[in-house]
This record gives sequence, C-alpha cells and structure tokens, in this order.
Amino acid sequence: MKLYFYGHDYKYAAEQMLMTLFPGEKPEYPDGKPDGRRMELRMHRGGSFTTAACRYCDGSAVFCGRAAVLTRELQGKVRTDSLCQQILKLAIYRAVLRSGRERPPWGALTGVRPGKLLSPLLESEASDRQALKRFEKDYDVSHERALLCLDASRASLRADRELAPGDVCLYVGIPFCPTRCAYCSFVSQSVEKSMAQIPVFLEALEQEIRAVAGQVRANGLRVVSAYMGGGTPTTLSAEQLDRLLGLLEEEFDLSALRECTVEAGRPDTITEEKLRVLRRHAVDRVSVNPQTMSDRVLEAIGRKHSAEDILKALRTVRAVGGFAVNMDLIAGLPEDSPGSFRRTVDTVLALAPENITVHTLSIKRGARLRFGETGLPTDAETGEMLDYANAALRGSGYSPYYLYRQKNMSGGFENVGWTKPGYENLYNICIMEELCSILAVGAGGSTKLIRRDGGKNERLVAPKYPTEYVQTIDSTCENKRRITDFYRAVRESGKNREG
Repeated sequence: MKLYFYGHDYKYAAEQMLMTLFPGEKPEYPDGKPDGRRMELRMHRGGSFTTAACRYCDGSAVFCGRAAVLTRELQGKVRTDSLCQQILKLAIYRAVLRSGRERPPWGALTGVRPGKLLSPLLESEASDRQALKRFEKDYDVSHERALLCLDASRASLRADRELAPGDVCLYVGIPFCPTRCAYCSFVSQSVEKSMAQIPVFLEALEQEIRAVAGQVRANGLRVVSAYMGGGTPTTLSAEQLDRLLGLLEEEFDLSALRECTVEAGRPDTITEEKLRVLRRHAVDRVSVNPQTMSDRVLEAIGRKHSAEDILKALRTVRAVGGFAVNMDLIAGLPEDSPGSFRRTVDTVLALAPENITVHTLSIKRGARLRFGETGLPTDAETGEMLDYANAALRGSGYSPYYLYRQKNMSGGFENVGWTKPGYENLYNICIMEELCSILAVGAGGSTKLIRRDGGKNERLVAPKYPTEYVQTIDSTCENKRRITDFYRAVRESGKNREG
C-alpha cells in the first residue's frame, strides 16, 4: 500500500492501522505524484478543530474518511501526538470500512492494551454502562469484545487501588524448555541441546539477583508479587529450584509478598519432588499449560507429551496441594478445529483450575510456524473457538481479569486471563496494565520502570540468549544501577510538584 502524508508525519500510527486492516501488507513511501492503490493522509489544525482525513484509492474507486478533535485539547507534545494519531487511525479506519472491508473484532483499536482506554472512562463517566457505550462508539468495538475489556478493566482498577507507592513485582526468567514448540517466539533453549548451559546460567542469574536486590533495598521498594517464567522454570532440577528460590528469600524482603507464581507449564517437567520444593519456598501458584488436550495437535506443535500426561501432572499438583493452578489454552493451533477446541475447553473446565488463560495464536519472526501453512484454522474458525470459550467460561463462573492483544495474531483477536472469584494473579494485571514497576532478572528479562506521575517509563533489557547473557552479566548488573537513577528522578519530581 502506498502512503502519502500531508501536514504531518505520523507514519507509525498509519502503519498500525494498515496492519490491522490489511494483515501482511507492507507500507510504501514513494516520492512524486500519488498514483496506484494508495492512501492520502492529511492533517489540518484549525482554530476550533484539528481534522484528519484519509482518501483511500483502490483502482477507480475512492473512499474517504474523516475524524476530528477539539484543537484546545492539544496540550503538550505527548497528548497532542496521542490525539492526532488517534484521529488519523479513525480516518483510515472509516475510509477502509466504506470500501466494504470487514469490520475487525476490535474495531479501530490497534494497541495491545485496550484497558488503557476503557479504564479512564470508567473513572470519568457517571456509570460503567455509559463508559462502555462511549468506548464502543469511539472505537467501533464489538459489544462482546467491549464486555471482555470491561471486566478486565474493573479488575485492573481494583488492583491499582490496593497498590502503594514503591510496590513492585519481581520477574525471574528461566529460558530453557524440554523442547521448543512450533509457535514459540520466546527466547528459550531446548535442554536437549543446551543442558550444559544451565549451571553457568544459574551462576550469572544469582549475580543479577543480588544486584537487583541491592537496588530494591537502596530505594525502599516493596516486592508484592514474584513470578518465575520462561521458558519452563521446572526444566530445572529440584536441587536447582531449591537453591534459586532460597537465594530469592535471602536477598529480598518478601514479607509483603501476596503471591508467588512458577510456570510449571510443561507436564513432562513436573514431579512431586519439584512441587514439594516449591511449596517449601511458599510458591502458591503454578501453571500447568496444555495449550490443547488433543494429542494430534500436541504432535503438530512439537510437544513430546500426551493429553494424558497433562492429566497425570495435574493430579500430582493437586495431591501435593497448596497451589492455585492456571491452565493455558491456544485457539488457532495447527490441526485444531472448532470441535476439537470445544472438547479441550470442556475437558479443562471439568478439571476446575483456578485460572484459565485463553490465547489466540500469534506467530512472530522467531517461530518455526508461519501463517498460510496447511492445517491452520481460518480466522473465522478461530473466532468460533474463542466465542465458545468465552461463553463456556462465563457459564462456569469464571470472569476476565486481564486482557491484551499482540501483533500477527490470528483474526486480530485477543488473549484473556479468566479467573474464579478471588484468584486474580496480581502480576499478570500489573504487567499488562503497567500499574507498577516490574523488576526482571534472567536472559531477556525486561525491567519496566513505571512512572505514575505522567513521566516517561523506562525499560532495561538483558541480553536474550543464555550464552550472551552469561558473557555480559557484569554489564547487565551495572545497568541495574539505573533503577536508583529512575526512582531518584521520581522523588525529585514529587518534591517539585509539592513546591
């Protein structure tokens, strides 16, 4: 698609909407007179209104869309850019839908966190009903998707009210798995090929844990949630888990900890011995992630276990006791079908885990799987799977508590975390809605330092691959000193406002 800009240069906003409406189509920025299949994107700032206009030309057909914002609302660069990009996206969206293009399930929304837009409306409108109506109208979101977002936004606002300044979450990344799934885009190493890397990786990880713990103490921070993910942390031996969790208890004051989660996602890594180690260290949440309960689909995605192995692993978890259990499912996997997915949902509901996360297949550059391959469900079939899951989960007493979207997601749908009453995972809410800082350790760990005062958030990312992580651990630990710089700036900003 050729894109031409007049009066602005909001390329990223245009590309986001292009990706939503024309998945897989790349933007072009030619010089010269506009020709061919194209979009002409104009922005005009008037005394009363600032207007965005899109002229979408496809052959001899021309379709136009417009959106506007009150010019007086454009205060400061950040807000001005945000509002101008919003109306530009809406102008593109309206022009393209006039061409007959099918309406996406999330309408004109392109971001990964829809709740960021709905939550402020819930606080400003007279009622939740009015906030929902405005959200649907402003972004053309379907009522069904808006209801998912409403429940998740309510959970986010509840969690936010319970957080205090200085509360943080801790993430520990273990980038190893028994095998790598075909859809996986995480940086994870198969232990079949990299078992020897684990001990040296853990030595480097311990060094980073001490560095971050020092920053937590120096800045008076309080860890309220800990989450060990990956990869698959239970790829580690019982002894390795015991040492790692013991170090976390030694280095961090965990007296305010509300929850401690470990992803034991692969049933072929779960043993009674490991689970008892987790309980000794006060881990109270684990994931047993089948993704599917179909052996045919498990084989297609490269998993080396069966659906029966998942059932055995869950029985072991329940026998040890003391864990809230999450089970992940993915809609849109190769060789799956709406009927097979329904059976997966029904089987998992019968197991009654405290949390069920329903993902939509998302394929990124690092994955072996590609859209267009044979055996993948259509977007319509994936939508049918999600609709069934949503209805079945609500009917079984679960409610959405966090929600996010990703690029390259089948059908442009969403990922939703569902919970039984009282079993919300605080970490998941905090990281998705950016309610507090996430301090991450481990290969590829992304520390997200969150400003709640309107200032700029900051991200510190460790090297992705275990070998590179080990080789650069000294500089990674040194980089964590920026946590103190960040919180010093927050404190100084607060003093300036008070003054």
